[in-house]
Amino acid sequence: MKVQGISAITLLVKNMQSSCNFYSRIPGFRLACGGPSDHFTTYEAGDESKIYLNLELVNNDIRSDFGRIIFHTDDVDKLYSYLKNDTHISKLVYFETEPADASWGERFFHMRDPDGYQLSFATKIRKPSVES
Repeated sequence: MKVQGISAITLLVKNMQSSCNFYSRIPGFRLACGGPSDHFTTYEAGDESKIYLNLELVNNDIRSDFGRIIFHTDDVDKLYSYLKNDTHISKLVYFETEPADASWGERFFHMRDPDGYQLSFATKIRKPSVES
């Protein structure tokens, strides 16, 4: 189990339409899901090694943080167990969630580092097939 790289960064935005208009005009950014009228939007960049920029709509003027950094790992459950059971690490951080499967095809968990920044660790999983 190891961290393989930054997969995505999530930014909190006040106006999804304005943010989408801006990021859609940056060369190399492609809309992957969501859009101007959605609560959560993802842009991808890169050809072989994709990175993602997520935009999450917030409805208040007070930002408690900038968003989150998402790291990919080869085994999110093993990493969670390691971090949770390491007494030194577990005293320094706050675990917001346990590993869970997400509809976008990742298994992930969120935690806060010693300074309160939100970190997310994720492993790609197969999306469940839709049965007829």
